[in-house]
Amino acid sequence: MNEDTITKIYCDVDDFCKALEDYCKTHCLPGAPKNSWFPASRLSLSEVMTIILLFHLSGYRCFKWYYQRYVCLHLLSCFPTPVSYNRFVELTGYALLPLLIYTRGFRRGKSGGVSFIDSTPLKVCHNRRIYSHKVFKSYAARGKSSTGWFYGFKLHLVINDCGEICSFCLTSGNVDDRNMDVIDCLCRELKGKLFGDRGYICRELFESLYKRGIQLITRLRKNMKNKLMDMSDKLLLRKRAVIESVNDFLKNICQVEHSRHRSPVNFLVNLLAALSAYSFLPRKPSIRFHDERVLPLLA
Repeated sequence: MNEDTITKIYCDVDDFCKALEDYCKTHCLPGAPKNSWFPASRLSLSEVMTIILLFHLSGYRCFKWYYQRYVCLHLLSCFPTPVSYNRFVELTGYALLPLLIYTRGFRRGKSGGVSFIDSTPLKVCHNRRIYSHKVFKSYAARGKSSTGWFYGFKLHLVINDCGEICSFCLTSGNVDDRNMDVIDCLCRELKGKLFGDRGYICRELFESLYKRGIQLITRLRKNMKNKLMDMSDKLLLRKRAVIESVNDFLKNICQVEHSRHRSPVNFLVNLLAALSAYSFLPRKPSIRFHDERVLPLLA
């Protein structure tokens, strides 16, 4: 990882941290201590967030090895005052709320009228260890995806045609993709056409989204009657697999899923950092609109 990439990420995160600090100063209660949400440390909040984001772009699979053998040895020119590994793990918990604001408010993509929706399972342990798993005992649940049963959570995503994440929602594994609360959270700021798989077939869902200016388009099941579809919609429906490629990038490059979490806070920090790190990838799965029948959709 070159220094230009590190500098770019750090500058973007530092600008956000300064804006957050100014906002807190003007909206805190009178007499409240300054920076009470982040403890005094040799590393600033922007440095902690940058180190966490860089992990998801570094290719390392173990955060401890990454921090001790890479950050503390090869990135001293960028982070000259590192803390111990145990202390850094403590600081990551304080970065949860800023990471949430940063991911949802500053690193989201914007929909241009064509969006894709899907969910992907986040397994927290092997199925044989479900009964002995304790970290997410009160949060995770059993669910079923196209690849089989799993124990953990579901990450619901909406992306645009450029492969950018427009919105996301985390639920337990047993929540249906057509859950109205989840759909309302994902489609709050969407307009235009939304493409999904057969798991989103529901008349009530279609009518609810249509009233909000969103047209839900899916493939038909075998026992459903065939209906006429616009050629441009049919072409875009064939490209729905682009969101599967985004899920693959999140899991295999940004490491949004692994089974080594020791606390729910650590899990959430890892998830948010992976989503933010994905937004910095120079090349994302996307769709190129060259067909004249598709171009009017972007007008």
